[in-house]
Amino acid sequence: MTTSYDKNISQARSNETQKVVDKFNALDTDAKLAWFYLVYKKMGDSITPAAPAATDPELAPKLLGDYFDLSDDEQLGIMRDIVNRKDTEYSRAYGAIKENNQLLVWYAWAVAMGDKVVGLPATYQPSQAINDLLGQIEGLDFDEQISVFRTIAGEMGYTDVKPIETQAQTGKTPSL
Repeated sequence: MTTSYDKNISQARSNETQKVVDKFNALDTDAKLAWFYLVYKKMGDSITPAAPAATDPELAPKLLGDYFDLSDDEQLGIMRDIVNRKDTEYSRAYGAIKENNQLLVWYAWAVAMGDKVVGLPATYQPSQAINDLLGQIEGLDFDEQISVFRTIAGEMGYTDVKPIETQAQTGKTPSL
C-alpha cells in the first residue's frame, strides 16, 4: 500500500494536545501570529530552546540574520507566508529546517518583537479564541506543550522535500 506524504500528520501525542493543535489551525493567519507571540511572551524561556543541543541558529541565517534588517511590513509578510505555507524564499528557508530550529526562529522573533521585529499594535486585544488557547497550552505539562509547539511549527513553511518511503509503504526491502 502506498501512502503519500502529508505534512499535516501531527506529532501531537494525545487527544488533548491534538485538540490544541486543531484549535490553533482554526485561527486565521494573524490570530496564529498573535498566539505565537503571546505564548512566547508568557512561556518563551521554557519553550526554546527546548533541547539546546538540538538547535543550531547558524542553520537559519536568512531567518535569524537578514530578516532583522527588513521593514515591519516585509517581516509581517514573511511571517504570514510561513504560516500559510506559501512558496517563497523565506518560507522555503523555514521549511528546510527541523522543528527545534523552527521553534528557535519563532523564539528569536518573539524576543525581538517591538525592537528589531514588528510587534503587535499597542491597542491589540486578543480574541476569546486566542485567550482560550493560551489557557489550554498553559494547562498542559511541559512534554505536551513541546509536542504541540513542534507540531504547529512543523506544519508551517514551505518544502517540496518528500521523505523516503518506508518498507511498509513500498513492500520492498532496502538494498545496498
